[in-house]
Amino acid sequence: MNAHERQKIILQLIAEKGSVTVSELCERFGVSDMTIRRDLSLLEKASLLRRIHGGAVSARGRSYEPPVLARIQEARPAKQAIGRFAARLVHEGNSIALDIGTTTLELARQLTRMRDITVLTNSLPIANILTDQPGIRLMLCGGIVRPGEHSMIGPVAEYTFSRFYVDTAFIGIGGVDVEAGLTEYNLEDAEVKRHMIHNSQRCILLTDSRKFGLKTFASVAPLSVVDEIVTDDRLDPAFRQRLEKMGITVHIVSVEETD
Repeated sequence: MNAHERQKIILQLIAEKGSVTVSELCERFGVSDMTIRRDLSLLEKASLLRRIHGGAVSARGRSYEPPVLARIQEARPAKQAIGRFAARLVHEGNSIALDIGTTTLELARQLTRMRDITVLTNSLPIANILTDQPGIRLMLCGGIVRPGEHSMIGPVAEYTFSRFYVDTAFIGIGGVDVEAGLTEYNLEDAEVKRHMIHNSQRCILLTDSRKFGLKTFASVAPLSVVDEIVTDDRLDPAFRQRLEKMGITVHIVSVEETD
């Protein structure tokens, strides 16, 4: 396979998955990491992708967020495994804030088995899953419904999260970067997340490995606010080491994990 064919496949993989890593490309093509890095550099110069630590992502703008219905299918096995693990971190009697996002949505599916917990959320899809669950006291933050994302935004949502103090906030995110911290595609969603994090005793980030090294449009908070991260086993080991040196507990789940 020549370089042109290899680069065409790399772009196809990014279009399908949103991101690729150098290690997975080396394994797929049976070439050295130097060869892959050269391919990625050429494609970045052509504005066809954007390089990040350990791989590359789509060259779409930082404020562009794919519709939630499209994101549900992206990296779904990883998100399901993350959701299953995160449910083990919720205990009877807990109060939790549950953020918007397709990974937190997978956690919500697992919470239907729980008893005697309080869930405060700004996500209509999550509310639909948890409505009428006998063991869950469900609270919606109110606010303006953001079309497409079905999240609650605006002053009412921000005020609600500023008035309640929860045991744990489970946060979804657009991007995770050591320097930039937590970032989000939408400014209004970022503002709500800040209030959610501020009033939680513990902040747990739920995100698949594609988000690491990615900077999106709006700053949410520095990584220092995060106590724990649950992610999949494709996270770059070097990135994990940097996170752990910052005092963050990183839980790695296998995408093959089953109930």
